[in-house]
Amino acid sequence: MAKSNTIQIKLVSSADTGVFYVTKKNTRNQTGKLEFRKYDPKLRKHVAFKEGKIK
Repeated sequence: MAKSNTIQIKLVSSADTGVFYVTKKNTRNQTGKLEFRKYDPKLRKHVAFKEGKIK
């Protein structure tokens, strides 16, 4: 069987609150690290979330 192109990644808050989102990433299309502005419920505002590995 062929290897899957998508992997699961964890988007970790850059504000160090411990909040994270889990999402999928297509490794063929997105070769670099992802970074999004998403809502952090502990701070109650939008901050940058950067890609990290799921342990």
